[in-house]
Amino acid sequence: MENGIQTAAVILAAGSGKRMGTGAPKQFLPLCGEPVLTWTLRAFEESSVQQLVLVVSSEEAEEFCRHEIIGKHGFQKVRTFVRGGAERYDSVWNGLRALSDVLDPDAGYVLIHDGARCLVTPEIIHRTLADAKRCGAAVASVPVKDTIKRVDAEGFSAETLERKTLRQMQTPQTFSYSLIKEAYRLMIEEHPQPDVTDDAEVLQRMCNRSTFLSEGNYENLKITTPEDLLLAETILKSRGY
Repeated sequence: MENGIQTAAVILAAGSGKRMGTGAPKQFLPLCGEPVLTWTLRAFEESSVQQLVLVVSSEEAEEFCRHEIIGKHGFQKVRTFVRGGAERYDSVWNGLRALSDVLDPDAGYVLIHDGARCLVTPEIIHRTLADAKRCGAAVASVPVKDTIKRVDAEGFSAETLERKTLRQMQTPQTFSYSLIKEAYRLMIEEHPQPDVTDDAEVLQRMCNRSTFLSEGNYENLKITTPEDLLLAETILKSRGY
């Protein structure tokens, strides 16, 4: 492997997409004539990130990506494929380990991104990377628009949360490589945390380290339900695709 790379991304594309109610994983569903994952990889291909690790579920998925996405579009940055794990955090850990011989151990930064969040832009990628270089850890996020209430055990409203203090987390979540790899190592090998939902939470729990909340974009949605596909198509068409 090439040594001394300073920026790499782990793209998570091993999900089953059960909530989509389709036979195909959501990252491979058609969107404006291309698989969802194509749009994700295009954004990273156009960014300053130097190298990508693609986490997939199977050999068949890898072959599909190689021929129908990467080869078809001439993408150059996907250098490594790894298999996903039982949970998201297992997949992230597999991707992080694959970068051990690639990223500069003293100056490397890694972006962790959900493959189904296909409307990410090079600008968002650049912003989280710049903020991570300044702060050590940065996550794309947007202010919460709706009123959020905490509910009690019986399902009644217990508290209205202060909206101006709340942010909706997105990806990429970007970190000093040595910092996030050590946080994941501690969680996977020494202190399992099966309820974690994002990478910034792993860092907070394992290393007591806060993450800077970078400016994301409301268009940077994750394809989860059929309605998301319709909205994503509208957004891509508004961008001229």
